[in-house]
Amino acid sequence: MGLFDVFKKKKAPDANRDQSIESTQPSEFRDESTVARDNSTDAPAGAEPAVDAAAGAEPVADVVEQPAAAGADAPAPLETHDDAQPAVAAVPEPVQQLEPTAEAPKAEPTVEAPAAEPSAAEPEQPKKKGFFGRFFSREKKETLDKGLEKTKQGLFAKIAHTVAGKSTIDDDVLDSLEEVFITSDVGVATTIKILDRIQERVKKDKYVSTGELNDLLCDEITQLLADNNNADMEDFQVPADKRPYVIMVVGVNGVGKTTTIGKLAHQFKQAGNKVVLGAADTYRAAADEQLEIWGQRVGVPVIKHNMGTDPASVAYDAVASAKAQDADVVIIDTAGRLHNNVGLMRELTKIKNVMQKVLPDAPHEVLLVLDGSTGQNAFEQAKQFVAATEVNALAVTKLDGTAKGGVVIGISDQFQIPVKYIGLGEGIDHLQIFRREEFVRSLFGK
Repeated sequence: MGLFDVFKKKKAPDANRDQSIESTQPSEFRDESTVARDNSTDAPAGAEPAVDAAAGAEPVADVVEQPAAAGADAPAPLETHDDAQPAVAAVPEPVQQLEPTAEAPKAEPTVEAPAAEPSAAEPEQPKKKGFFGRFFSREKKETLDKGLEKTKQGLFAKIAHTVAGKSTIDDDVLDSLEEVFITSDVGVATTIKILDRIQERVKKDKYVSTGELNDLLCDEITQLLADNNNADMEDFQVPADKRPYVIMVVGVNGVGKTTTIGKLAHQFKQAGNKVVLGAADTYRAAADEQLEIWGQRVGVPVIKHNMGTDPASVAYDAVASAKAQDADVVIIDTAGRLHNNVGLMRELTKIKNVMQKVLPDAPHEVLLVLDGSTGQNAFEQAKQFVAATEVNALAVTKLDGTAKGGVVIGISDQFQIPVKYIGLGEGIDHLQIFRREEFVRSLFGK
């Protein structure tokens, strides 16, 4: 029997086998090529290789190779039938592999939407404001403008009358400005400095109109005060190496010492400091009760003794108590006194010496309180107190009720002692740190 006859005999069972295999397949896995093979089972034997090629060449290759390897046994092709079944069953596998790709929404956690919340919280940083906003908020600016309203109106009215009918700044305008500043309690020495600066500016710029006068005055007065060695205080903070920071408040009667102490305590506490007050004014009736009311209002402790006791002992107990409580600030109230009262001025020295037994460098600040409504009298009080005791800070109060607020410019210019605080009203928040540039800009309506 020739090789061709063997091949024909082997092909007839293969066609029946393929039909039986494909008939056993589920309908969902039978594709168009399978149906085509079903329809071609009755075709001539010569066309079968083409049908097998359409269905896939692998089964035919298995059939041809099996006789050469196993020697023409009929069961051999059935083994290829078993091997072909996994290939058919493997068809759904790609569908199963698509399911994980459908889980694309799982990638959403990588977006970390909650993680964006910290960046959304960053807008809260405006609490930590910029240089001007941090140190001089809109509320403080409004308080300053309102507190200087009377001084501003008086100064503007005088300057407007001075330049009426003038087109340039000449000698007549400068003479009139001299009168304006002196009558506004700026002081003679400071007024001369301001006029000298104006003259130099006019010579430099060749032509300065009266319409530019307010801007010119604002710039020159600001620069004049900036030329002093006294830097503006940044905020109601105390040095880290001076705790508790001891402030002894002095001044004549009626200038607002106790009220200033209460407002200072409020501001220091708002800045995060622990504050203790000492009622060392044991001469004036109800002075300790007044300070105690302020302490209750602000929420800080007050150390006091009976009326008529030694004020130095009150100061000692206040500093010792603050040190024991680990407080940040101690403010000592003292009795009002005139600079020419030798006994009372010596008492200040005694108070300082007694406090130094607790803290060797106490008091860190001797604050002289001046009534701004007294004009040049406040200037004179400052000179006398500075000569009699070691004053190193000034507070000017009651500026909201007077047109003599120009005295602050003269005091800030003439004394090497800085003006640290200004009182602009009766409210508890109406005590501000004196900042020269903001003060002058407000005075000229900037």
